[in-house]
Order: sequence, then structure tokens, then C-alpha cells
Amino acid sequence: MDNQRIKGAAKRLKGSIKKTFGRLTGNERLEASGEMDKVAGSVQAAAGKTKDALRSSIKTR
Repeated sequence: MDNQRIKGAAKRLKGSIKKTFGRLTGNERLEASGEMDKVAGSVQAAAGKTKDALRSSIKTR
């Protein structure tokens, strides 16, 4: 498993926590920051998934 997938999942979790905490406290800026972290984490995890798929296809050839 590529490191980017793990880092992306961690960033998504962090963003989810920030978003929830921002929503509970009424802090719109924190909520928006959490949403941005979630999106960035998803992109990072997708990049890691792509790397894994490329490595896998190279190994099978």
C-alpha cells in the first residue's frame, strides 16, 4: 500500500473531525477548513491508489 493512501486517509479523518467540531461550535471557518482537508485527503488517497494500480500492472507484465 502506497504511503499516499495512508496519509490521505489520515487527512480525510482530520478534516472530518474539524468539520464536525466547526459545525458543533458554529465556527464556519473551521467547518470549511475541515471540508477542504477532507477533499485534499481524498485526492491524496486517490493518487496513492493510482500508484498502487500502476505498480501492480507493472509487476504482472
